[in-house]
Amino acid sequence: MLANNVNSQKDKRMINIIFALSAAVILFSTLSNNLPTGIIGAIGVMVVVGYILNLIGDKTPIINQFFGGGAIVVIFGSSYLFHSGIMPHETTETVTTFVKGGGFLSFFIASLVTGSILGMDTQVLKKAALKYIPVILGGVACAFLFAGLVGSLLGEGFFSSVMLIALPIMGGGMGAGAVPLVEIMSGNTGMSAEMLLSKMVPALAIGNAMAIVIAGLLDKLGKVYPSLTGNGQLIRGNAEQPVASENESPISINVLGIGALLAITMYFVGTMLSDVISMHPYALMILFVALVKVMGLIPRELEKAAHGWYKFVVDNLTPALLVGIGVAYTDLNQILASLTMVYFLMVLATVLGAVVGAALIGRLIGFNPIEAAITAGLCMANMGGTGDVAVLAASKRMELMPFAQISSRIGGALMLIMATFIIELLK
Repeated sequence: MLANNVNSQKDKRMINIIFALSAAVILFSTLSNNLPTGIIGAIGVMVVVGYILNLIGDKTPIINQFFGGGAIVVIFGSSYLFHSGIMPHETTETVTTFVKGGGFLSFFIASLVTGSILGMDTQVLKKAALKYIPVILGGVACAFLFAGLVGSLLGEGFFSSVMLIALPIMGGGMGAGAVPLVEIMSGNTGMSAEMLLSKMVPALAIGNAMAIVIAGLLDKLGKVYPSLTGNGQLIRGNAEQPVASENESPISINVLGIGALLAITMYFVGTMLSDVISMHPYALMILFVALVKVMGLIPRELEKAAHGWYKFVVDNLTPALLVGIGVAYTDLNQILASLTMVYFLMVLATVLGAVVGAALIGRLIGFNPIEAAITAGLCMANMGGTGDVAVLAASKRMELMPFAQISSRIGGALMLIMATFIIELLK
């Protein structure tokens, strides 16, 4: 055992040394304006900058506890680095072209959606659709209502408050929520992707911080009023543990290629279906993947491959994607202009609405209100997986992670579908 620990420490040191050397070469090439064009240059600088900024965010107190940690630092930090003149203009253009025109976003989203849904247990997926989804929808409905009413009272308008504030907050984070939501809306609302993200990104950041703080307050509320909580049990009067995710055995490197191909195929299916059904390819892809999962049409080994590829992409390319978002879609000047008291109150109304709606519907269905509010409310209003961990840690209910993941995965997908339908109705 001691020998294994020593070898592990040596491996980690070697990896750190290799990364440091690679980062030095790539950053020197970038700052001296010798970055190769195309995918190799873009991926190289995005991965290095994303890793460094993500590490800074995860290690910075307060930011790592209340503001989403590395994700927020990567987005805002890369936007500043690439638009303040620190990075050469040619590098900024290379990254922007790769992210916007090179299909990197579509590739990432297809991998995330396909792998996350196929990686869920079928029975958990069915149970979520039958009983848990209405609780999520209750939280969403109240979040929309609260945000719309507060927005109307403050002169921002009901519809704008819902679409630009409440919808992205409840959309499951950045990569699977705000980014595809922007692509759905930018081609149908007359607003540019940059303008939409500049509105949505600060809403996500502030909403995530509020969700973590409110989670801690709900834990305290449960201690004062024990009848409102199951102390980590979602179903009222049920001693069962929450449904646990299936333990997956490690998969080989060769299988990852199959998972990537499956994710790309699902995106192709969504694209082809959009030619005959007036919906965005992302929404159709989500519906198709969920359908084949529930019907058991894909062999378990292929599901494992897709989920393995999803984990590989999320673990290795998420910081790079966030750099792309910061460079190609985030305008710091517009974001700073958005951080007003009116904006803050609309975000607060959205998060409180999610809590109230999920708690009320959860109580009617047979859930403990506080657990329902945390999982179906706050875990919809936070920033995806990292937000789930922070919210459940703040509420001291980590055992609810399977239900939090349902909110982040399925709930976020529902928001994209809902956005598509709303835009289609308004055409």
